[in-house]
Amino acid sequence: MSTGVVTRGRSAHDPAYQSFVLLRIGFSALPILFGADKFANFLVDWEQYLAPWIVDLAPVSATTTMYAVGVVEILAGLAVAVKPRYGAWLVVVWLGVIIVTLLTSSGHYDVALRDLGLLLGALTLARLSTRFDPAGLALRAGASRERA
Repeated sequence: MSTGVVTRGRSAHDPAYQSFVLLRIGFSALPILFGADKFANFLVDWEQYLAPWIVDLAPVSATTTMYAVGVVEILAGLAVAVKPRYGAWLVVVWLGVIIVTLLTSSGHYDVALRDLGLLLGALTLARLSTRFDPAGLALRAGASRERA
């Protein structure tokens, strides 16, 4: 018999649920922060990570392209915060795009490898979300939390 804290029918002491919560927080907050930094370049000059072929193909400047990247990252973070069951898959796809971009520009292979680790974390969140986040877009008070 468990005497642990129960959160919406889930034990706060369940390692799988703890992992879900930690990954959800991380993949919500960090994309929002990094996306916002695309507008400020406080952490790094983000344009250096754009593959030359993207700069050549883009109909706008590299700066404007990075602004669009920032918007996508902010939206991905918000999607994970609101509905991780779907938002996590958006992050998986987005990280895949980033990895391809990094692998096709010289000198960023270490960052691509790091992003592969992040992609695996986002994939883990997507899988855990099938257990801890109900299907459907609307969260209803009477909806069963055990669907999946």
